[in-house]
Amino acid sequence: MSDLRPCPGCETASATRLDAYSRGNWHVATCDACNLTYLRNPVAYEALEEDFAWEKTYEEKRKSGGSTGLSPAIRRLRRRLGLTHKGKHDKMGGWFNNGRVLDIGCGSHQNVPEPMIPFGIELSRALHAEADAHMRARGGYCVHGAGAQAIWDFDPEMFDGVLMHSYLEHEIDLMGILSGVFRALKPGGAVYVRVPNFGSVNRHVIGRKWCGFRYPDHVTYFTLSTLRDTAARAGFTTHLVNRIGLPVDDNIKALLRKPQVAA
Repeated sequence: MSDLRPCPGCETASATRLDAYSRGNWHVATCDACNLTYLRNPVAYEALEEDFAWEKTYEEKRKSGGSTGLSPAIRRLRRRLGLTHKGKHDKMGGWFNNGRVLDIGCGSHQNVPEPMIPFGIELSRALHAEADAHMRARGGYCVHGAGAQAIWDFDPEMFDGVLMHSYLEHEIDLMGILSGVFRALKPGGAVYVRVPNFGSVNRHVIGRKWCGFRYPDHVTYFTLSTLRDTAARAGFTTHLVNRIGLPVDDNIKALLRKPQVAA
């Protein structure tokens, strides 16, 4: 296990430990400078690739029956009040100009609908093989590796859009991946981001049993404010997708935009 790391957003060394959320050996803290909450002692990429691979930790949590707190009731209330919104598949064509789309942490899923051309990055060896076969059949391909490293294998301004659906909370090198994505996007391109909402009502009510906590593969916990701040450090503007229902949503869904003209 690594030593305690500095803030992945601003590199400040000092942080305040959150005892209520620091389970076992895992040290969760909030940066004293930018207020970003993160895991200070994440495991190495090699462990995330096999021992703590997403498909393994997700299945373990599902079988354990982890508490969802207010989530089911909140989802019913949001539907009743008309606060639901169209899924990302219905909107992606407009977001990404039906062009080349990179899915980071793609798993084996087919997340990029036609006529867009899918590309991917996947750390798990087993899931990468499935994704690569699917993407090559549609004119793209999938790279095996850690996102913040593999993103540099693609050409500058190669993509119209990028998907980081349930990915960014897993990435140890937060600014590395955002900087690499900024480089790989065309001017005016967009990144769809979905991350657990550390500022949600449900997290405040249920505390350490909140569904957004996963040890050790969730390494950063965002509020809308800290997501905006982190994205801005990489050059992006942030546009909230689930604006109306955000306080009662366990996830933040947002588009990060690259300016049409570099600043």
